[in-house]
Amino acid sequence: MADRKSSALPIALVALALVAAAGGFWYWTTLEDDAPPPGFAVGNGRLEAVRIDVATKYPGRLAEVAVEEGDPVEAGQVLARIDAGEIEAELREAEAALRLAHREKSEAAAELTRRESDLALATQELGRTRILFDRGHASEETLDRRIAAADSARAAVRAAEAAVDAASEAIGAAEARVDRLAVTLAEHELLSPRGGRVLYRLAEPGEVLAGGGRVLSLLDLQDVYMTIFLPTREAGRLSLGAEARIVLDAAPEFVIPANVSFVSSEAQFTPKHVETKDERDRLMFRVKLQLPPDLLAAYAELVKTGLPGVAYVPIAADAEWPDELQIRLPDA
Repeated sequence: MADRKSSALPIALVALALVAAAGGFWYWTTLEDDAPPPGFAVGNGRLEAVRIDVATKYPGRLAEVAVEEGDPVEAGQVLARIDAGEIEAELREAEAALRLAHREKSEAAAELTRRESDLALATQELGRTRILFDRGHASEETLDRRIAAADSARAAVRAAEAAVDAASEAIGAAEARVDRLAVTLAEHELLSPRGGRVLYRLAEPGEVLAGGGRVLSLLDLQDVYMTIFLPTREAGRLSLGAEARIVLDAAPEFVIPANVSFVSSEAQFTPKHVETKDERDRLMFRVKLQLPPDLLAAYAELVKTGLPGVAYVPIAADAEWPDELQIRLPDA
């Protein structure tokens, strides 16, 4: 029994050594597979899109939400409506006031025409009376009456002109009120500011919302990017606008083009001020890789945010993309 135990021990040790060697080989090959090509840096990230919250400008009761989560939307599309019965009534009242102001201006203009006619007649009579007075055929009293009549007619014209101006001002104020209420009424319809996809419905019909209350969240699928983090020696060699390649875990057979659109000016994950070289080597910088808008438009139905993947960026001036990182896209 003891002999059998003693012989089994070396066999177990050999088996353990073989397992360890196999594990080491697997780990080494895995690292080799994940290593970037010469002249390139690699980082992990997720596809993200700009998020837009659609909110109310005015308080009110939510009357309708016209879209569901996941629905595609176009710029200018009606997404939801706030009850606007009160504003509609105010707008009708303002439009009636505007019509009344136009009528009052018409009446004032007619009165001005009449007063101008009276002034013209008074001026003619005054002129004739002056001639007669100069010839001795009219009394001074008659001349004075003609002068007073002309002055009165002239004052009446000025008053009529002022009435026309006041009516014009009233029309301007009424038009401004109509325009303001029309804009307010239009803003009770919540429109999509951009094309994209509905991410969340944050409110339901019947809820009373305050001004600025959020109703929907959208994803702008024309502004999709991946954020990765690179160490100092790699981030410092990046060029803005440089080409990049993204390979998603969900579709490793495709290689997606992108561009370096941003490199952070401040390091992440480390103290703001570092002294030793080891600490400087641990500095990580945020890098943003933007997907081309025309590519996103062509594959709008396939774009999904949150997908993890690996991104490759060139850090050497003479770096050439290897065959496995040449652009490969699905059929549109």
